[in-house]
Amino acid sequence: MTPDTDAANANAAAANIDKFVAELYARESRRVFSSLVRLLRDFDLAEEALGEAFAAAVDQWRKSGVPDNPRAWLVSTGRFKAIDALRRRVHSQDVREQVAQRIAEIEKVNAVRASREIEDDRLRLVFTCCHPALSTDAQVAMTLREVCGLTTEQIAAAFLTSPTTMAQRIVRAKTKIRDAGIPFVVPEAQQFAERLSSGLAVIYLVFNEGYSASSGDEHTRPDLSAEAIRLGRLVAELLPEPEVLGLLALMLLHESRRAARTTAEGDIVLLEDQDRGLWNREHIAEGRALIERSLESRAFGPYTVQAAISAVHADAATPHETDWSQIVALYDVLLGGGTSPVVELNRAVAVAMRDGPAAGLELIDGILHRGDLANYHLAHAARADMCRRLGRTREATVAYEQALSLAQQEPERRYLRRRLAELA
Repeated sequence: MTPDTDAANANAAAANIDKFVAELYARESRRVFSSLVRLLRDFDLAEEALGEAFAAAVDQWRKSGVPDNPRAWLVSTGRFKAIDALRRRVHSQDVREQVAQRIAEIEKVNAVRASREIEDDRLRLVFTCCHPALSTDAQVAMTLREVCGLTTEQIAAAFLTSPTTMAQRIVRAKTKIRDAGIPFVVPEAQQFAERLSSGLAVIYLVFNEGYSASSGDEHTRPDLSAEAIRLGRLVAELLPEPEVLGLLALMLLHESRRAARTTAEGDIVLLEDQDRGLWNREHIAEGRALIERSLESRAFGPYTVQAAISAVHADAATPHETDWSQIVALYDVLLGGGTSPVVELNRAVAVAMRDGPAAGLELIDGILHRGDLANYHLAHAARADMCRRLGRTREATVAYEQALSLAQQEPERRYLRRRLAELA
């Protein structure tokens, strides 16, 4: 074997390691990060340790190969990197004492385990980020950023706010967690119920970001949807309350349509045009069973009602067989628990399917006239569709253009451009 051949083989092996580490980062980095947060009790230190651990993996694994348990190797390496970082920060006797105390805490943090502890650091991190000491917006933002790894810009788009505002919100939340000494633990049984509501809201928002990404080149992010469903299952196993079951059902029923929601090229396929033979019947059956369990309790809430709406769609073999009257009635139940402009918009679309586009347009115009959803691209897209169906081409064009100016996801932008081209 020539030196050139040896060099080529070495370069190929290094490239394979680099590719493996990149794929591992995409798949496991937030799990590793969650474990480091538990061990280090510091978000920023954990983020720094995460980066150093993956950098060390590239260097070390090129020389010695991939270890049997890469995730455990990364967590262990990240922990030692953090300890080294703490030692480098020593500048005075007081600081040395604080660092020594921190290092001792890190070394013994796993020594004692609570009896109800779940061996899942990401769930633990969700409940830390959903602590009642934080505002609801901060809880969701922290979970999307720290548990799911979304960028500040992506989270800001989901919240319809600026990246600067969102960055400040996240920094304040981290400071609150540190200064208030919020523990990185799964709540004890007596605290679980009161913490559940915010936890479910966060899980659902994570799912929604995966089901329809707020921005970017892809319509969906299957990794986020799968993670939200996994977290939902964990919570359901621990506390099978009606709304936990309802949320899990809702996510499964939505997820059942994934294969039919986009073309091979990544373009959006509307619900009415989807190949229902591609819908995942196992997800649908599991979702229906969960809805029944929740309804039997007579203590269900909005997640269960939304799941029931999704189940009506799943029951229809064709779009024309959809029971829109039942869907409108379920939206009325949902609105009875509190006003939500997005729920009103969805109900308006259902009314349009039942009573015609003029009826739906009147409701949508009322929502927009109030100033609600003015910056929500789907509201303008829905209005445009009503106008298109009514033959009001000029109004439809203006509404589609408004939706296009607000949409940040490329597949949605392509869909809106196609609609505009059709009108032209």
